[in-house]
Amino acid sequence: MQGVVQAYDPATGRGVVLAEPDRSPIDLRPGSLQGSIFARLRPGQRIVFEVIEEGGTRFAARVGVGSDGY
Repeated sequence: MQGVVQAYDPATGRGVVLAEPDRSPIDLRPGSLQGSIFARLRPGQRIVFEVIEEGGTRFAARVGVGSDGY
């Protein structure tokens, strides 16, 4: 899935991604950048990610940016 970072807190690893095409908000799962070449995200940045569900909540996980597949 593709989307745009709405908010990101590097201290906690939490944030919100607006998923395309409807720009629905999805919480960024802490630790989602693990294994990526990027350590931070910035608002407005376009990303690719997988959506996982836990306890009825959708999370963006396994985030990739730039050469990671976008």
